[in-house]
Amino acid sequence: MTVLELKYLHDISTIDIFPNVRLTCITTDMFKTGCMSINLIGGLSGETASLSALMPRVLRRGCEDYPDMERIAAALDELYGARIEPAVRKKGEMQSVGLYADFPDDRFVEADGGVLEKTASLLGGILLAPDMCESVFRADYVDSEKSNLIDDIRASINDKRGYSIDRLIEEMCADEAFRVSKLGSEKEADSITPASLTEHYRSLLENSRVEVLYCGSASPERAGSALSSALRALPKTAGVTPPKTQVILYPPVDSPRRFTESLDVTQGKLTVGFRLGKAMRVPDYPAFMVFNAIYGGSITSKLFMNVRERLSLCYYANSFIEKHKGVMIVTSGVEFSKFDAALEEIFYQLALVKKGEISDFELTSAKRYVITSIKAALDSPGGLEELYFDSAVAAAPYDPAGLCDKIEAVTLGRVVETASEIEPDAVYCLNCR
Repeated sequence: MTVLELKYLHDISTIDIFPNVRLTCITTDMFKTGCMSINLIGGLSGETASLSALMPRVLRRGCEDYPDMERIAAALDELYGARIEPAVRKKGEMQSVGLYADFPDDRFVEADGGVLEKTASLLGGILLAPDMCESVFRADYVDSEKSNLIDDIRASINDKRGYSIDRLIEEMCADEAFRVSKLGSEKEADSITPASLTEHYRSLLENSRVEVLYCGSASPERAGSALSSALRALPKTAGVTPPKTQVILYPPVDSPRRFTESLDVTQGKLTVGFRLGKAMRVPDYPAFMVFNAIYGGSITSKLFMNVRERLSLCYYANSFIEKHKGVMIVTSGVEFSKFDAALEEIFYQLALVKKGEISDFELTSAKRYVITSIKAALDSPGGLEELYFDSAVAAAPYDPAGLCDKIEAVTLGRVVETASEIEPDAVYCLNCR
C-alpha cells in the first residue's frame, strides 16, 4: 500500500441505534478534530420547507440546560472550542434538517477527555430538550430566527448565478417537489407561528428517518454508546417510510421549453436543465462524474475549452449533475446578444460527447479532476461526513471509499452510454430590463 493510499484510510461501520435511527461511524485517526451530525430526513414540500429550515435555527438558540446562546457558547468553550450549527440540506426531493457539530479529537485533549460524549450530550439536549414556554417554542426566538430566515430567502436574488439556477428549477420542475428551495418561500416563512413550528417539530421527531454520522478516532462502540445515550429521548417510532424522489427520465415532447426574465443586470445568465434519460434507471455514479467533468464540470471540459475559451461566447460555462433527481444543469454568463449562439454551442458540445468524440487527454484529465476533488473531500472530517451522508440517502448507495478506483475504471464506452439519452428540458434566460 502506498503512502497516498494510507493517507485516506478509514473504516466504516453502520449501527441501528433505534428503529429508524442509523449511525454511520467513520473511524479514522487522520484528523485533530472530529464531527457528528444528526439529520431528520423527510419529503421536500412547499408547505413545510420553511418550517423545517427554521426549526434547527430556533433549537440552536437555547435548550433546558443552556437556555440562551451565551450559555451554549460557554458550554462549547469548555469543550475546547467545539461548534454546533444548524444543518439544512436538499437531496433530490428530500429535505434534511438537524444539527452539525465539530470538536477536538480526544487524542489531542490533555484533560480527562470525554469530549465526544459531552458534545453528543449537548447536541442531543439542543435537539430534544429545547427551551420552551408552556410547551411551545419561545416567541422571541421564533420571531428573531424567522426574520433571519426571510432575509436569507430574499438575499438569494443578490447572487444572480444561484438565482438563475433556482428559477430554472422552479420553471422546469413546476409540478415536482424538486422545485422547492431547501429554505422554502418567503410567504411560507412569514406565516410561521410558535405553535405551528412546535407542532411541526414534534411531527418531524416522530415521523422522520434519522441519519446520524460520526467521524473521528473513537471506536464504533464508543460512538454508538455516546449517541444512543444522547438520543434516548427521541420518540421510538417503527414503520417510518423513507421519502423517495420522483425521477423523470425524459423531458416533455415540446422541449426545450424557454423562460425569460428581465432584471437590472449587467450580464446575462443562460441556464439549461437536462433530464438524464435511461442512465437513471440503474445509476452509474462514477460514469456520471466522469461524463460531467468531460462535458462541463472541469477546467478541461468541452464547455470551458470551447464555449468559453475558443469561441468566447460566455464569461463562464459549467455543468453539474443532481444525481438524486436525475437532472443536469448548465450555467453560464453571457452577453445579451449571444444567448442563441451560446445555447447552440452548449447543445453541440453535448452532441460530440454522445458521438464519443472525446480525446484521450479529455478522458484522462476528467478522471484526474474528479479523483482530486474526491481526495480533497476525504481530507477533512466535514468532507467525509458529507460524502457518506450523500451515499446514505442515495437511491443507489455507493461506497465513497472506493470511488477513486471506480472513477479510474470508467471507460469511454460507459461515458458515451451515460450521455446517450440526455436531453434538454428547459432553458432560462436572465436578461436586462
